[in-house]
Amino acid sequence: MNLISGIKLYIDKMCSESGPGMKIILLDKETVRTRPLNRGNFSHIDEPQRHFQTSIISMAFSQSDMLQREVYLFERLDSGRSNERLKYLKCIVFIRPTKQNIQLLANELRNPKYSAYYIYFSNIIPRTDIKYLAECDESESVREVKELYADYLCVNPNLFSLNIPNCMANLNWLPDALTHSMQGITAVLLSLKLNPVIRYRAGSQAAQLLAKLIYEQITKESSLFDFRSNMDGAAPPLLLILDRRDDPVTPLLHQWTYQAMVHELLQINNNRVDLSNRPNVPKDFKELVLSGDQDDFYGNNMYANYGEIGSTIKQLMEEFQRKANDHKKVESIADMKNFIESYPQFKKMSGTVQKHLCVIGELSALSNKRNLFEVSELEQEMACKAEHSAQLQRIKKLIADERVSVEDALKLVALYALRYERHANCDTSGLLQIIKTRGGRAAVVPALIEYAGTHVRQGDLFNMVRITDAVKLTRNLIKGLKGVENVFTQHTPLLKESLEDVFKGRELDPLYPAINSELVPFRRPPQEVVVFIIGGATYEEALAVHQLNNAGYRVILGGTTIHNSQTFISEVLAATNGIQFKHTKSMIKYCSTDNI
Repeated sequence: MNLISGIKLYIDKMCSESGPGMKIILLDKETVRTRPLNRGNFSHIDEPQRHFQTSIISMAFSQSDMLQREVYLFERLDSGRSNERLKYLKCIVFIRPTKQNIQLLANELRNPKYSAYYIYFSNIIPRTDIKYLAECDESESVREVKELYADYLCVNPNLFSLNIPNCMANLNWLPDALTHSMQGITAVLLSLKLNPVIRYRAGSQAAQLLAKLIYEQITKESSLFDFRSNMDGAAPPLLLILDRRDDPVTPLLHQWTYQAMVHELLQINNNRVDLSNRPNVPKDFKELVLSGDQDDFYGNNMYANYGEIGSTIKQLMEEFQRKANDHKKVESIADMKNFIESYPQFKKMSGTVQKHLCVIGELSALSNKRNLFEVSELEQEMACKAEHSAQLQRIKKLIADERVSVEDALKLVALYALRYERHANCDTSGLLQIIKTRGGRAAVVPALIEYAGTHVRQGDLFNMVRITDAVKLTRNLIKGLKGVENVFTQHTPLLKESLEDVFKGRELDPLYPAINSELVPFRRPPQEVVVFIIGGATYEEALAVHQLNNAGYRVILGGTTIHNSQTFISEVLAATNGIQFKHTKSMIKYCSTDNI
């Protein structure tokens, strides 16, 4: 179950079916909030607003990869292009099957500019739309019309995103986000050839509604989902739909593995990092591509912790210096030949070393400037241990320290408010007063409690285990006896415990009811699991999934987006904007006027 391989196969199929010759790819208007592409990657695209389909391609292939497939131009279907006819070009159309896109494509086919059209929809298209397009193709320039289920962004081989930064308003689904989520998950299932049992988080209306829509789509398109039956008695695959509101802690924690740390401190957008606002960064490194598929060093080290990355980059530098010294010894024709043959690899290695040195340098500078080691240690302590009095004193000291940024101070208060929401001596209001004095956004904390307080959460987020729950009690005792190898990585996301329950064959009802119960009577645990988190996944959860896959399980993780702490806070504020707060009366003076 490798998502990147699946997307690559689809793109290869598009390019090969059109045969030899120069090609252009037409993409749709489906815009997302992303930054411009790195130089050398799809630079022909109109850049004020990037779009979803371009991102799908660029996250799987570089521009040089596409040039090898004879694709020389990329254009938007709605870009108001000139009427100049380019009959020497074949046109590959890759769009989402929306009403607007169908109409734009129909207009294109009525007045074709290219010699032939090969049309690929990234999801299921109604037959009526196919008929309408056929009627518009009076010149018979369309050679191919197919569905290729690539309606998602493959971030890692086991991680996908739908790039929906805010999926809720008034704590309910935004209609477009709901439809896009249903279509994106359907595309993932079709590309992996899975017809799963669908389970959702009990108590989450958002999860139940999404599960219902996916089930209805699978039922409606049953012929597409007619995959191999479980002849050997294996359980069917599982689609598990979770709600971010059950675990608001994971996105708030500072991360110390490479990929997660880069996203938290520098922000990764579609495998790209924008350093244009950072001082002392060389001009050539103002925008960087971080793709595990296109960068071996990054692919091998994205889950390594901060300390390991330092020593690994040092080894890479030493290897580079050895090769650089070897290149200085060009004394014969044979040496010259070897130099010319190895130069491209040498050049690539040089770029890799410089790129990652630049990133590590920025991470190091930010960690020291913001006193993140001390801040992160306290974050982890609060996420994993209940020591109210001692933690309260440490928070007061840290959030008053000018070396700690206001945003980091706010996250500490948010974690405190979540853990000690119902503690007799909870002093969230006192801490918010300090945040307000420092000019921080105190309204974030009451919004977070309304979004994901104890009245919402279904799970055992802070391991407050009842004595009757023998399994979880034993798990916690063993965890306590083992101790902590690293104070900065004590926290385990709730997702990991949920997946362990799945693979150990524990009873999932009533916590995760199944919507298609006719597939359920299998006692064996599923071998393949797709998890989707409404409200966004995180790179810490991607690490947990990676570890499970290394242990022999088969898990794919996806989310409406991939969050760091700031994007998560933005989503919380958007989701709670305008609703009346009912569970934060003690913090009313810190609430936004829209919520009172």
